[in-house]
Amino acid sequence: MHLMISHASALDEACKHTLSHLALPHLAALLGLLKPAGPALGSDEQSLNTPFEHSLARLRGSVQPHADSDGLLPTAAWAAEATGEDPHLPWALLTPLHLAVGSDQVNAYAPESLALTDEESRQFFAALAELWPANEGWRACWLSRYQWLLTHDSLAGLSSASVERVLLRNVDPWMPTARRLRTLQNEVQMLLHREPLNAQREARGALALNSVWISGCGAAPDTLTPLPANLQIDSSLQASQLAADWAAWAEAWTQLDEGAVSELLQRARLGEPVQLTLCGERFAQSYQLPPRGALQKTLQRWLPPRANAAAALEAL
Repeated sequence: MHLMISHASALDEACKHTLSHLALPHLAALLGLLKPAGPALGSDEQSLNTPFEHSLARLRGSVQPHADSDGLLPTAAWAAEATGEDPHLPWALLTPLHLAVGSDQVNAYAPESLALTDEESRQFFAALAELWPANEGWRACWLSRYQWLLTHDSLAGLSSASVERVLLRNVDPWMPTARRLRTLQNEVQMLLHREPLNAQREARGALALNSVWISGCGAAPDTLTPLPANLQIDSSLQASQLAADWAAWAEAWTQLDEGAVSELLQRARLGEPVQLTLCGERFAQSYQLPPRGALQKTLQRWLPPRANAAAALEAL
């Protein structure tokens, strides 16, 4: 069993404070048994793709090293594959957003702050259709209220930042350098500005959907490897972390510690081959159970080792 936990940590000072008071006994016991499976994956919080995305890419086994692939991971093609679409076409993921214009910067709100209904999302999606005419090779797919897919030959090999890199932050450092993406985003924003549905939303006090973030551009390689069958991805920490709701994040960690982490700990104590991957804002670190002799198993049974879980998470 391989448990991969996304959004396990963040650099926010409030997150560090939360970790210092967070009791995760099962994670501490599990990390006491496991050993790092090689160096951490990632570089820093300025990478265009998140460590979680790079971890998934590594498991797929068909991407270049981190420095060469950053910003070029075809995450949109992975999403297309999950819905039965051809992942070998050049796809892009469009995330509906509200961009808040301040005096000195533009911040991106989390998509969920729009509180879109499926019907509203589909109406916005349909209103933008004129930007991607089918007779020019474009095709768009509505995945969910906060995820739209677009495919066209011009979307191949364009570097872009993951939408998670821009949420609750100044978007300027993350804006795409590719002219195709900048033009497309500007065209979307102009159409949304005059969309009647936005006027209706603002009249009732809702945020306007005034932009999209374009990410994950490109086609999956022909040698795309499916994710391992034994992989269990837990994203229960995602929503609260992206909203910077650290009380809810701590509660989600507590539930995760009592659930999936506790189950993995039991498997590890039985000597089963287990792996844990913790994904933070800068790094993703994988751990695995090392070979143990009979004496070591006995000692660990009577004197179970424990690691500093907070320190391990802060290092991410």
